[in-house]
Amino acid sequence: MKISVKYENTNENKPPVSMTIEVPDEDCTLMIEADYQNRLEEEADKESVKRRNVQEIMDEQFNKPLYNNWHREHRRRGQIQTPFRKDDETDDESDGMETVPDYSDEANRTSRYEYEDVCQRIRQVLGKKQDWANMFIAVRIDGMSVKDYALFCGDSENNITQKLKRAEKKLRIFFQNRQI
Repeated sequence: MKISVKYENTNENKPPVSMTIEVPDEDCTLMIEADYQNRLEEEADKESVKRRNVQEIMDEQFNKPLYNNWHREHRRRGQIQTPFRKDDETDDESDGMETVPDYSDEANRTSRYEYEDVCQRIRQVLGKKQDWANMFIAVRIDGMSVKDYALFCGDSENNITQKLKRAEKKLRIFFQNRQI
């Protein structure tokens, strides 16, 4: 007997994967009988209850709930909602893009929080060497060139480069020891 079984896809944006398996008929009789007895106990009209095949049982107990959960979470993805129009209004000729929510502010806020968290950790690790921390953040994270930073703080490029190497070494040691 062939049974279709659904299971979750590794890509959560895609629907559950369906796979057909071959099961001997004698292995399914216990399942069919148990389902029949359970439904007989629940039903008031005993004569209306019929035995179901294994695929119907699998669909109701496993396949349908899995698909319904996935569909509930993903049913509105990718569909642009056009605004509702009353009968007396003209047809909406827009493409619906103005109804798509703008999450750029949330993304900017999240990236700013992450940036501040990274800078705070760097300052904590470098401790008393706050000039190293400021230099590392400006050069390695913000992308300022060593030459521009040297002009900004009035120090030599060679001195800035050496301090950066020491700061990188201290940060590398700290984060390597932390992962172990």
